[in-house]
Amino acid sequence: MLKKKFNKLIGLKKDDFDQFVLSGQIKKQNARLIPTLKTGDEMALTSIFLSVLRLVKEYRYNFFKEIKLSRSGKAYYYTEVCFPEISKCRYDGLIIIVVSGVIKDAVFLELKNKNNSIDQIQIVSYIKDLKNIGVKSLITVSNQFVSDSSHSPVNVKVPKNFSLHHFSWTYLLTLGQLLLFKNDNIIEDEDQIEIMREALYYFESKVSGVSGYSRMKPGWKQLSDDIRAQKPLKLSDIYIEDAVLSWHEKEKDLALLMSRKLGVLVKSTPKKKDCLKNDIKKLVKENYLLGTLSIKNSVSDIKIKLEFERRSVLMSVKILPPMDKGTVAKITWIAKQLENCKKKSEIVFNKLSDYIWIEADIKYARNNLKVKLNELDKLKEEAKDSEIQAFHVVLIDGLGVGFASTGKFISLIEEMVLNYYEGIVQHMTNWSRPAPKLELH
Repeated sequence: MLKKKFNKLIGLKKDDFDQFVLSGQIKKQNARLIPTLKTGDEMALTSIFLSVLRLVKEYRYNFFKEIKLSRSGKAYYYTEVCFPEISKCRYDGLIIIVVSGVIKDAVFLELKNKNNSIDQIQIVSYIKDLKNIGVKSLITVSNQFVSDSSHSPVNVKVPKNFSLHHFSWTYLLTLGQLLLFKNDNIIEDEDQIEIMREALYYFESKVSGVSGYSRMKPGWKQLSDDIRAQKPLKLSDIYIEDAVLSWHEKEKDLALLMSRKLGVLVKSTPKKKDCLKNDIKKLVKENYLLGTLSIKNSVSDIKIKLEFERRSVLMSVKILPPMDKGTVAKITWIAKQLENCKKKSEIVFNKLSDYIWIEADIKYARNNLKVKLNELDKLKEEAKDSEIQAFHVVLIDGLGVGFASTGKFISLIEEMVLNYYEGIVQHMTNWSRPAPKLELH
């Protein structure tokens, strides 16, 4: 009997896939929740991650949704996959989706831990080989951060109709942690909750090789020092791109940090195709960078501004005052909101109070009126003949030499955003127009 030749994965019958495994034309291992591998090994991490996808329905659903992998049919999970007749490549992971006995969809995974980075040459080779067997999706995972899963930490030209996604381990860990909060997206099965907890315990341990965003790129310090020294910047300077990418990654990391603290997925600024180029232009021209954290049901997005010249970080939220009241009443209203913040989070609020500014957005005015918190009464006089449309509560912190530090900046901005949310943002509310009343005759 002639041996069948393996050349396509998508459209292959699952029975034929199993026969190719028996003949050695496909080599693979089944993903195991407790792999017989050395603790901290990349393949152990891969096996555990794929097993959690297999065993925890809600985690699998969220991940599959993100990578646009079919959630119908039966999924199979493999590690250490290779096709000796086609390529010398060995893939860390493979997920296949089988419908009516046929492989309808598949995604391959390349995973790194510790300080290991995704390799550009390797990814280019993988994409070429996967296209040859009819697969259109590759996932990379490492401790490297990207601003969006559709971006990659390596510069690869992705072919048309091919999907390349990247996730940081911190993001995947956060997805799991969110499922353990008491919210609308919880794990229903108690046994699956325990599996998720055990897996997260491993992911969070030092031995797993999973780590967070702990240091800005070297270009961050050079850029900060050059702007401070008023040296001219060029769009072509590589270290500037290095610094901007650092901020995009840290902005994403701040969103994940807030997600883990709040139990809801916090989103950072969506990054479009030209965002890196546009942010570099803005930085070179105006010496600042912007960011946003979007939190469900919060009073507004948290706007972040990094001012390199002053080495300061500004965080702000927008609050809508009663539009049926006059200027003095609106200022009294925002003052009461801030008093409420102090009452509910006194220790944190007092720590921030000297750094808080209140901006009044004046209708038809070119610039906002701005006063320090302890001078809020001045605003009544300055805005008495104006119409206030909104308030902005701004926290301004000059980080000094810590701003330029690739390590210290991380801890300073994390502490700042957590304190700002705890002391101010979580207690602020927008005014809403009351429902109209019936006129009784």
